[in-house]
Amino acid sequence: MEKEIEKLERTMTARHIMMMALGGAIGAGLFKGSSKAIDLAGPSVLIAYLIGGVVLLFIMQGLAEMAVRHREARTFRDLVQSILGPYAAYFLDWIYWKMWVLNIAAEAVVAAIFLQYWLPGVPIWVLALFVSLVITSVNLLSVKSFAETEYWLALIKITVIVVFIIAGFILLFFSFGNHTAVGFSHLTDHGGFFPNGAGGLITAMLVVIYSYGGTEIIGVTLAETKNPEQVVPRAVRSTLTRIIAFYLLPFFIIVSLIPWNQVNGVSESPFVMVFKMIGIPGADHLMNAVILLAIISSMNSGLYGASRILYTQASDGRVPKIFSKLSAKKVPVYAILLCTSFLYVGVLFSLFAGSQTFDYLMGSLGYTVLMIWMLIAIAHLKSRKRGQTVTAGYHVKWFPYTTWLAILALTAILIGVVLTTSIVITLVTAGIYMFITVAYLFKGRKPNVNG
Repeated sequence: MEKEIEKLERTMTARHIMMMALGGAIGAGLFKGSSKAIDLAGPSVLIAYLIGGVVLLFIMQGLAEMAVRHREARTFRDLVQSILGPYAAYFLDWIYWKMWVLNIAAEAVVAAIFLQYWLPGVPIWVLALFVSLVITSVNLLSVKSFAETEYWLALIKITVIVVFIIAGFILLFFSFGNHTAVGFSHLTDHGGFFPNGAGGLITAMLVVIYSYGGTEIIGVTLAETKNPEQVVPRAVRSTLTRIIAFYLLPFFIIVSLIPWNQVNGVSESPFVMVFKMIGIPGADHLMNAVILLAIISSMNSGLYGASRILYTQASDGRVPKIFSKLSAKKVPVYAILLCTSFLYVGVLFSLFAGSQTFDYLMGSLGYTVLMIWMLIAIAHLKSRKRGQTVTAGYHVKWFPYTTWLAILALTAILIGVVLTTSIVITLVTAGIYMFITVAYLFKGRKPNVNG
């Protein structure tokens, strides 16, 4: 019965929510995926990230508006269910859960790769296991402690990205010592701005969408946020400009300083390569450490998102009620432990696939982010059609044009990605979606029996 379900506490503030969104989005997709995106699109990767950023802006505006109008919502599943029905909500919940558990597994391996920068003799799987144990421990703390940890981790990496941007512009325009300012010549000197044509740009969009994925975690924090109808719109406004800036400017610096065809195929991140160019002793080690913290921060946010989705499902009686049980510190301990188990699955996978694990998982995750954004956009479009007129509070000024633009852009990106992505990744992802649909037909549409 409802009274038996333990409730999450509203202890997260606007600064926590903003940093969580940044923590979820500024992780392996930026620091490790950047090499892949640049290799696919060359300098035109800047256009890919600009398109992705604008689409993300439109999606998040719609999410914020729906959150303001549905104050009782716990996650964006509740927002979608009232508009698109139970199947769409069920599908969204489980693909979002799948996205995060696979993402934290992938990022555990990426974190291990950066640890190998200092410990080259230690196997990837051992380092991934160490990172996984750290993440598990942090998430079992109280929500406030978790949010505070995430806040400072995100703040550290944002500070260093700002330093990276400043240092990058100095390297671009000023000569000193053995360094000669290169200006913008690398943007066109190696096959032009579109070295791999429009196809390269379209293929890179999967990496781009994956990289931006995680920002929508704001929609999972509703049950633990103080005054979500005020906090969520403010967090959306302040977060999006920062995400776009923290992607576009660093990528502009990387493709301007380093020939795009020299970025991929090396073990270190392009960010570490740029810090090496500065010539400050130990700068590369500093950047490697910050990237490691950034990825741990992203994993932190991901495990939070996955465990809260599972908690909500248990509260509604769709999975065993044990996953709704809270610890003395008011965190869903069993939900966290189940989601954490996928970290260790990732560790086992890395035992055989090694550093290629991230590339294998990233394709499926990109598809999932596309689907999540599409469902949020469609729900926002239909929410106004239900006769609900927005007269007060946060609302999207240029509705429905921005939402339609987002849907059309996502559809075009999806078609392009299907045509340019490995058929194996596409079929595996389609199989997962089919499994979720079949599970709904047999279990998901039944009324709550445990809650």
